[in-house]
Amino acid sequence: MKKHIYLITAYLFLAVYIVGCSKNDNLTPPLVVDDTKIDNPINHFVWSGMNSWYNWQGNVSNLADSKSDDLKEYYTYLNGFSTPESLFNSLLFDKGNTDRFSWFIEDYVEQQQQFQGISKTTGIKRSIPVAIGNNQVIIYVQHVTVGSPADIAGIKRGDIINAIDNEIINETNYASVINKLYSGESILVSTAIEQNGTLSKVNDFSIAPAVVSDNPVFLTKTFDNINGKKVGYLVYNGFRSSFNDELNAAFATLKTEGVEELILDLRINGGGSVATSSYLASMIYANAGTDKFADLLFNSKHTNQSGSYDFQNELNVYDASGEKTGEETINRLTTINSLYVLASGSTASASEMIINGLKPFIPVKVIGTKTYGKNVGSITLFDSASSDFTSEASASSSHKNAMQPIVFQIFNKLGESDYTNGFDPDIEVIEYQYWNNILPFGDENEVVLKTALDDIRGLGSKSSTTLKMKTAHKLNTSKLVKTRFENEMYIDDDFFNQ
Repeated sequence: MKKHIYLITAYLFLAVYIVGCSKNDNLTPPLVVDDTKIDNPINHFVWSGMNSWYNWQGNVSNLADSKSDDLKEYYTYLNGFSTPESLFNSLLFDKGNTDRFSWFIEDYVEQQQQFQGISKTTGIKRSIPVAIGNNQVIIYVQHVTVGSPADIAGIKRGDIINAIDNEIINETNYASVINKLYSGESILVSTAIEQNGTLSKVNDFSIAPAVVSDNPVFLTKTFDNINGKKVGYLVYNGFRSSFNDELNAAFATLKTEGVEELILDLRINGGGSVATSSYLASMIYANAGTDKFADLLFNSKHTNQSGSYDFQNELNVYDASGEKTGEETINRLTTINSLYVLASGSTASASEMIINGLKPFIPVKVIGTKTYGKNVGSITLFDSASSDFTSEASASSSHKNAMQPIVFQIFNKLGESDYTNGFDPDIEVIEYQYWNNILPFGDENEVVLKTALDDIRGLGSKSSTTLKMKTAHKLNTSKLVKTRFENEMYIDDDFFNQ
């Protein structure tokens, strides 16, 4: 899977031994020093794991190795934090700016499931809140998970939501009302239709969250005779390794169809597995052979883990628990010389890795709006000092806390990684300005897809859409609940176990 990483993993066990035998990891909290002990042993795990792996460890004074030279002082420092999470947050470098991405994990079992698309949800993926005039605010449904409560109830992409639990959304209450979608409780969702600037109720849907599994390979479609070409279209909503085989099957279809252009719809794809990103790149462009797709750079304590992901001919297949169950030959397209990516502010991390990693090899045209801007990735750290915190198998059985800190930065073959502000679109299409007519994915008249098809037709940025833009402006989203694990780029467990 990782040509250069195979070369470095021979040294991993030595690195783990050296770090694992440091004075900090040999402590057995709670250890009393001059009548001082660690009140919460998990705090020791938090500090030690971050001291070893955190990408910005050298920039955080409280993560200096010397912090634990005086054990009594070190224990007193750890005891100054009431919870492990508060300690973790205090160790983040320029939190909310440079590091917008690291988080503390209350239950790593739940997290590992969500990485594979298994979560308790209504199934609604919403848009940003949009003000449409006269103190009216709406969100529209961007996507509905197949088999979810929302799907079963009949909610569909493009539905306009203007009230939840009979509370009409306006410019004052929009954050508190929209956040009810994430309450974990049964809610009443009201949909509406717009006529002459006024919203009228269409339907009420009573839905309660349920555990569902979301296949990210949502739609594979072929358009014939687009300027004489056969164009493939794939809606892909998350780099989830347990669906590698479904992704490969989608490319088998595109390969059989003989597509000559590819439109990859990543508008609601917040990222995921780095390995799966390299597999997808390998499916798109066969002429890359086994060249370098991406470089990963770790901190100075883990330079032996730095390495490269290459284009692949084989992929690993995993089950829903993340266990490897087999291998498959990658279905590589041989007729693609460029790539169209449909993007939005939700296109992040492993999705942006596709754009950045393929740029040295083929033209990549981004259509939509600016991407999220995440060129760094994480691993899950468990309370398992003997493995340098990388092994769930040897984690403490007394709790399920873990950490997901940023531990590496990613670069393409040319050493490029400067997209912390996101990738600007080559052709800008602001989807929410068409909030009154959001069409299904794959509809040839859907405004962002049609813009890509029209560019292939030779019309450039002059889309032939007949859809009309509506008066609208987006609202601040800082007080809205953010779905955890949504914008991710992480290394799979087999990185440390092969």
